[in-house]
Amino acid sequence: MRFKSYLAKPFALYIYKQIKRSMRTALADQLSIFSSLIKTGMQTEFGKEHHFEDIKSHADFVKNVPIREYEDFKVYIDKLKQGKQNILWKGFPIYFAKTSGTTSGIKYIPITKESIPNHINTARNALSCYMAQTGNSLFANGKMIFLSGSPELERIGGIPTGRLSGIVNHHIPSYLRSNQLPSFETNCIEDWEEKLSKIVDETVNEDMTLISGIPPWIQMYFDELQKRTGKKIKDIFPEFSVLVQGGVNFEPYKAKLFESIGKKIDTIEFYPASEGFFAFQDSQHDEGLLLNTDSGIFYEFVPVEEISNKNPARLTLKDVELNKNYVLIISSNAGLWAYNIGDTIRFVSLNPYRLVVTGRVKHFISAFGEHVIGEEVEDALLKVADAENINITEFTVAPNISNTGDKSFHEWFIEFEDVPLNLASFAKKVDDNLRKKNIYYDDLIKGNILHPLKIRVVKKNGFINYMKSVGKLGGQNKVPRLSNDRKLASALSHWLQNTQPEAIK
Repeated sequence: MRFKSYLAKPFALYIYKQIKRSMRTALADQLSIFSSLIKTGMQTEFGKEHHFEDIKSHADFVKNVPIREYEDFKVYIDKLKQGKQNILWKGFPIYFAKTSGTTSGIKYIPITKESIPNHINTARNALSCYMAQTGNSLFANGKMIFLSGSPELERIGGIPTGRLSGIVNHHIPSYLRSNQLPSFETNCIEDWEEKLSKIVDETVNEDMTLISGIPPWIQMYFDELQKRTGKKIKDIFPEFSVLVQGGVNFEPYKAKLFESIGKKIDTIEFYPASEGFFAFQDSQHDEGLLLNTDSGIFYEFVPVEEISNKNPARLTLKDVELNKNYVLIISSNAGLWAYNIGDTIRFVSLNPYRLVVTGRVKHFISAFGEHVIGEEVEDALLKVADAENINITEFTVAPNISNTGDKSFHEWFIEFEDVPLNLASFAKKVDDNLRKKNIYYDDLIKGNILHPLKIRVVKKNGFINYMKSVGKLGGQNKVPRLSNDRKLASALSHWLQNTQPEAIK
């Protein structure tokens, strides 16, 4: 056993014991974080405007601080850009994490001296749990790749600004620097295709043991490696044993990734965002991701069906229930207060608190009142794909609203590894699964309001070409699973394999 893996084991066990302890103190830790946040927030412009001095309980907080999205925070962010301090948190942010917005365009999320450990230590904690449970620490001796955004930072109002993954890159511990790939110069390349080619150049002959990134971009890396060598990943990197992934649901990509690798290996899932690192996979056996309850973030949970209400229920951790969909709301030591992340989650365990991400608040289809969410379409499709041994490369779903008197329907745009021989039968099975998952959709089909779903086959690399066409190839960019409009569907029309949708007969 070499030096790094030898040292990693006792450290991993130490961290693992701390995490096991925090599982038992989750509710107390949340109360402590809440009190600490309010105390510090009193010193800020935001805290004074919202009378933090009067907040003695969560009920007071709900009364004084409404739920906000990024657009509602922009006035405060703009003041930080102007060089003003003590606005959302004490002093100045040490970074702005730059990320794509919706109606607001680019978002600038503050990261403070107090919040940066959340982003750094959570990844360490996940790897420590893995090492402590499996005993596998040998990967620490090999090369590790983190498919991330550029670490080059600009300055906005004097504050270093860049992609979160690029910011985190500056905080990788020195003892891992010699293991890290790609090089700083390659990581700074903005063009994804050029960057990917250079990454392959630098890694194809190395001893890669851990590979990390968003699943679709990991797959692109694997595809390029196989194109260069004609080999499976296991034969290129014999010691490759850990795949770290996050950002999207892993299930739609898992089969193809493992096929490219040529064997099943251990995976570790992260739930990071520019606003905070919320959860991580702490177990190779239990479902869900462990909520980060002791890392400077106070959580609230709004039942999905209430998020559009004027005064929705705002539950704390002690009030959540199993198998209910909630919108995640956070307040943190980055200076975010009752901030709507835009994600929906569902708890699969309350002891400890483990969750799965079920979709995005704005990524759903409810053109006809069905409110179909990401988790439902993924489950409906993957059950059929798994049963028929069909690999899905990528997919998205949009409503097709008829203006001619014909029935409307959900239109599925799917890029298959190999198109099913009987596409109509495949579509019917997916539709049947979705009807079982969503009673509102089932009622619309039964009532002859909607036609069963139709599938359009997207050409090979169609989604990649689409992402390239809109300047979102690589990095942390993801294809939305669901849209409530036709923008993405219309754009994909350039990359269809067939001209007519495949309907259920």
